[in-house]
Amino acid sequence: MSNFAFLQVYWPDFANTLDFAEKYVYTDPASSKNKSGLFVELMVREIMRIENIPEPEYDNTHFTRTKILKSEGLLPYDVNQWINQVRIKRNDSAHENIASQHEALVVLGFTWQIAVWFMQTYGDATFKPQDFVNPQPPKKIINLMPLVKNQEKKIEEQKTELENAAVTIAEKEAAIAERDKRLYELEAEIEKARKERESIQNLTPQSSLTKQQRQNTSALAISKAKLTEAQTRAIIDQQLKKVGWEADTENLRYSKGTRPQKGKKIAIAEWPVKSSKTADDRADYALFIDEQLIGIIEAKAYEKSVYAIIDNQCHEYAKNVKDEDVHYCMGKWQSYKVPFVFATNGRPYLKQIETESGIWFQDLRKETNIPLALQGWYSPEDLLAKFKQNVDEADQKLENLPYDFLRDPDGLNFRYYQLEAVEAVEKAVIQGQTRILLAMATGTGKTRTILGMIYRFLKTNRFRRILFLVDRTALGEQAQDVFNDVKLEDLQPLNKIYNINTLDDINLASETRIQVATVQGMIARIMSDDKERIPSSGDFDCIIIDEAHRGYTLDRELSEAELLYRDQNDFVSKYKKVIEYFDAVKIGLTATPALHTTQIFGNAVYTYSYREAVIDGYLVDYDAPHIIKTELNQHGIHHNKGESLAKYNPVTKELLNPEELEDEVNFDVEEFNKNVLTPSFNKVVLNQLSKYIDPESEEKVVIFAVNDRHADEIVKQLRDIYSEQDVPAAAIEKITCAIGDRGRVQDAIKRFKNEHFPTIAVTVDLLSTGIDVPEITKIVFMRRIKSRILYEQMLGRATRLCPKITKTHFDIFDAVDLYRYLDEFSSMKPVVSNPSVTFDELFSGYEKVKDEEHIKFINEQIIAKFQRVKRHMDESQLNYFKVMSHYESPDDFIEKVRNAKAISEENCKEVLVRAKEAFGAFKLQMTSPHCVLVSNRADEVHEVTRGFGKGQEPKDYLDSFSKYLEENRNKMEVLEIVCTRPADLTLSDLRKLSMTLDANGYNTIQLNTAVQKVTNEECAADIITLVRRYAIGSPLISHEERIHNAIKKLNKAHNFTAGEKKWIDRIEKYLINESVLNVQTFDEYMAWRNQGGFAKVNKIFNNQLSSIIKELNTYLYAG
Repeated sequence: MSNFAFLQVYWPDFANTLDFAEKYVYTDPASSKNKSGLFVELMVREIMRIENIPEPEYDNTHFTRTKILKSEGLLPYDVNQWINQVRIKRNDSAHENIASQHEALVVLGFTWQIAVWFMQTYGDATFKPQDFVNPQPPKKIINLMPLVKNQEKKIEEQKTELENAAVTIAEKEAAIAERDKRLYELEAEIEKARKERESIQNLTPQSSLTKQQRQNTSALAISKAKLTEAQTRAIIDQQLKKVGWEADTENLRYSKGTRPQKGKKIAIAEWPVKSSKTADDRADYALFIDEQLIGIIEAKAYEKSVYAIIDNQCHEYAKNVKDEDVHYCMGKWQSYKVPFVFATNGRPYLKQIETESGIWFQDLRKETNIPLALQGWYSPEDLLAKFKQNVDEADQKLENLPYDFLRDPDGLNFRYYQLEAVEAVEKAVIQGQTRILLAMATGTGKTRTILGMIYRFLKTNRFRRILFLVDRTALGEQAQDVFNDVKLEDLQPLNKIYNINTLDDINLASETRIQVATVQGMIARIMSDDKERIPSSGDFDCIIIDEAHRGYTLDRELSEAELLYRDQNDFVSKYKKVIEYFDAVKIGLTATPALHTTQIFGNAVYTYSYREAVIDGYLVDYDAPHIIKTELNQHGIHHNKGESLAKYNPVTKELLNPEELEDEVNFDVEEFNKNVLTPSFNKVVLNQLSKYIDPESEEKVVIFAVNDRHADEIVKQLRDIYSEQDVPAAAIEKITCAIGDRGRVQDAIKRFKNEHFPTIAVTVDLLSTGIDVPEITKIVFMRRIKSRILYEQMLGRATRLCPKITKTHFDIFDAVDLYRYLDEFSSMKPVVSNPSVTFDELFSGYEKVKDEEHIKFINEQIIAKFQRVKRHMDESQLNYFKVMSHYESPDDFIEKVRNAKAISEENCKEVLVRAKEAFGAFKLQMTSPHCVLVSNRADEVHEVTRGFGKGQEPKDYLDSFSKYLEENRNKMEVLEIVCTRPADLTLSDLRKLSMTLDANGYNTIQLNTAVQKVTNEECAADIITLVRRYAIGSPLISHEERIHNAIKKLNKAHNFTAGEKKWIDRIEKYLINESVLNVQTFDEYMAWRNQGGFAKVNKIFNNQLSSIIKELNTYLYAG
């Protein structure tokens, strides 16, 4: 009886197709494999029919249909693996016209596994299969392949073949005719059965169940599936082939005479090793490059644990290479004769079941090396490169390499913190850290710092090849510009010293040392099922991740059932999939470390914050925000029942006729231009802004809009406002992804960065991170955001110095009460009982609480909010929720949540968190008939205030500063020094004072602005003058005036020589930018140190420099 007879009950055409595959497995293996593949294609379409999933309109191929089922959670990882085996081996036959009986039997075995799973999941869950039995070979095998293969050959070759054939031409032709007849009948049966099934709703018991119930059955079916050794080996063979090894367990084996050869990179199966038993043991695979034995693989059954195999069989085989094979060995390490060992069962690595999954690898050359789980295989080239690399020697070179070039003004001219950052990362690398986080404020030169770091890594050969990973093309292009333009040693940029693959170069050459790539580009290469070659886990031994806080998030764990029926790749962030795939040191860069970033990379090895950079003078500070208060943003919009309002359809972009409201509606500023269009609000705000912005100046402005439609409206209204001043339309431009393809978007960004126009860029979030335009002096928020990280990234667009426009600070214009809101949001309790709180905020609350009472509170908040909003879901939101949650309906989901809650609050939390992604449905903009209302409420500006400290008025802010100084003067030694003996103040003291005051909300920019508001007089005092004014009542004069007065007094008291006057002028210029001068300054300030430092200058002043400096400091702080 056929192994597939069980399919006759519901799918007789499928059974007949596989009966054909069985019948011809020996006589026509290629046709057998083809029929196995045909069944898989038909089965995939049948699943789509049962699950009511439409076939794709475009690219309607078997591969695409399979991807759709995977994304729906309907194809378990294992089944997808089996389908790939059938597809690949079927394609081999189609393309190369070759097939063996063994291959056809392996394919038939995989097909049987698939068919059993299909029957139990979509047919009858109670079905219990008999064991698979290889079909009986016919007594007289008629091999059709030689005839098929040689039909296109010359007649002479056909004659030769026919003379050697085991049967007559007539027998062969009869067999072919019989096969073709059977094939024709089978195709007719399949088509007839397919049409009949289309009209039947519930063909089988399983098809009447819910999707969730079928997935549960699927999990059970997978848990019972057991692959044969041949099937497991076929999976491993394919994995090895994809990274460049020759692998074929059936044919490339020791017993069949396969031996190492020059020019071959081969995995030889069943390689004999010495044993204490009478017979030799055999390593499942021995890896050879040319005639060098570089590795051993021990393969276990798919369901077996693999971790312990490394310590046992792998170690044993690595020691017991036979005496006659020792000439293949590359060396000896302790008692090991093979440098690398691997253990696998063919399953992909998953943290939850790590000892039963992944490719476990150990480098046996060093006793301290422990086994590591890899997510892919090493290619022959990368394994050989790893063997040749001497990490200890490279670490020593790195440690001994001087930093002179980084410090050199003619080199990279690093600032002190950039040098400290490089030193901290290198120290971590040398100490063996594999996850390293570097936190540096936006605008402090992260990319330049990384350039120096990469150069040192490659110069010392500490790393063979580095992947610079970004999440957006613009960031990658910026990095490429730095690599191409910044001169290193011998005035050569990095791309002239080392081979760099850019974003468009996807094929690694052996000489490539750096690859710049996007996450999206790398994920397509790593997770591809259809490519013949994929990256090796050893392609990169260092990955530098830019903006590491953005996409590299923690992944949720799968339930036991999901481990079986879901592809775990669905739950691994794209960042993490790329980064974890490579056996590499990971270095994360960020300006704003998030909780999940430190959970993954650990605490930063070095941090240089925005506030430190401002105090050091490397970034500009922002002044007290301009808060635009209007009637509508302060009191919201209220419309009564019965009012007639127009509606806007965001899908068709049509404005619909006014309709009467069925109920009253209320909108606060957070919903403006999102859930309600507010043209009057936009107009009055932009009119007010136009009083502060000159579009024809050298300064640039970024305006953050709610969405693309809102951005269009802002651009139009601003152009209308400025048209009266004859400002060109090109001065104001929208820069969002909607303006065109990638090239068009990049061109717009480059225009904003490099050309005079546009000076005003309106965006949604495209310019929120990683775009460097120093001329930006104003940030405008017309969009409410809830992420402090995103807020700080947006502000980071304006923090850079720009001497060419004498930029001293930047301004924030807040039309949505964002400044106050974010201050509140950052100090929120884990959750608040508030209908406007978002699901994201509620879920983030779980990170902050551990006790059951608080977990219960969050659970109930999420459930209550979900119950409120689910009634208003439109079709697109409903579909999104069902797809992402894997429940038939929101009501099914709520029932599951309630059942879990009845067990425990922790269980309830797990169910909710597991479905977290599904709550993204409520972020989707609802489509018609739920159109966006267009409010006709008129708006007007009430006032524009400045937000000092925690929203204080200027006088209150200065009073609180005075009170702070009074309360802390006796507690802080540095305050006492400033007040009583300022001449003794050191640069370190001043920095400490500035950091402390800044942490408490007091900085030079805002204090001066507050003084100006209170006195109506310009004020540009430094922090020392401000402290002395509000602590002891000293005169309040500007920083520059204080410096000029002191220098004037010094010159009056002395008759300086020309050489001395030259240095007095230098000292004056130095003090204009700094506030402290002492003898150490001459050796610390690089420009002066390079001219001989204190010793040289002291000689110019006839050894009186110390007393001159003391006298000058006295004048600086004289009452």
